[in-house]
Amino acid sequence: MRLQFILSEIWVALRRNLSMSISVALVTMVSVLFLGLGVLAQRQVDTMKDYWYDRVQVSIFLCTAKSDLPNCITGAVTDSQRTQIRSQLDAMKPLVKNVFPESQQQAYDRLKSQSKDSLTYREITPAQMPESFRVQLSDPTKYDVITSAFVGAPGVGDVQDQRPILDPLFNVLRGLSFGALGLAGLMVLCSALLVATTIRQTAFGRRRETGIMRLVGASAFNIQLPFILETLIATVVGSALAIGVLWAMVRYGIGYLGKKLPINFITTADLWTVTPWLVGAAAGLAILTAWLTLRRYLRV
Repeated sequence: MRLQFILSEIWVALRRNLSMSISVALVTMVSVLFLGLGVLAQRQVDTMKDYWYDRVQVSIFLCTAKSDLPNCITGAVTDSQRTQIRSQLDAMKPLVKNVFPESQQQAYDRLKSQSKDSLTYREITPAQMPESFRVQLSDPTKYDVITSAFVGAPGVGDVQDQRPILDPLFNVLRGLSFGALGLAGLMVLCSALLVATTIRQTAFGRRRETGIMRLVGASAFNIQLPFILETLIATVVGSALAIGVLWAMVRYGIGYLGKKLPINFITTADLWTVTPWLVGAAAGLAILTAWLTLRRYLRV
């Protein structure tokens, strides 16, 4: 079959079924848009986790003279206990990446700077603030190793980790991304049904031409190819529109937030990374749907 004939058939079919082709392109655009949002949301959650978890610190608070914690009944931490804790932390490398000692005065100054809009810190003295070792881990997921090693140790009042504060946030974000993927799945199903309906109507309108082609010995592939290419063109156009919308959202929307917030956000590079997969998935689904629909039609 000559290429010129195939292209002319596609052009005539697209003009004849312009409204249906536009419908396929728009439904494909919405489907790819939601699918892209779901995928990019997953990448954003992973990016934020890498950024924040790398900054998660395990805080080992030492006993003070007036502490009412169960492990501090013997009084304030001694010099030997403090030295033992530091030595134990140094021995836990490479898991322990960095150790930042904080004195009572430093803890008080930090509280004062954080509460500058409140007067509550004036009721507290530096002697009431606990010393601490703030531990940065090379693998934040293993914070329980530090917790189990120092909870109940002599001179240690409490061990706290920041992950319980961040995990609920990431769970919500991940839930939203899964919701977007679920909605994208429904839109993909709608797109497949619309493609199948469009092909059936187009094939019915051109049943005379296809019947003649079958009589003169044209193969099933030669008959199916124009229909498949028409569907593929509409799908690629819809995918391109969706990628354009996603690019604008990432470039201007997320790019603006990246300038205002001290958080790592995804960039257009992440979008270009997933673009071939999004377009390939849409095109593959369109081709498969068209082929299955035409196989059934050609058996009539």
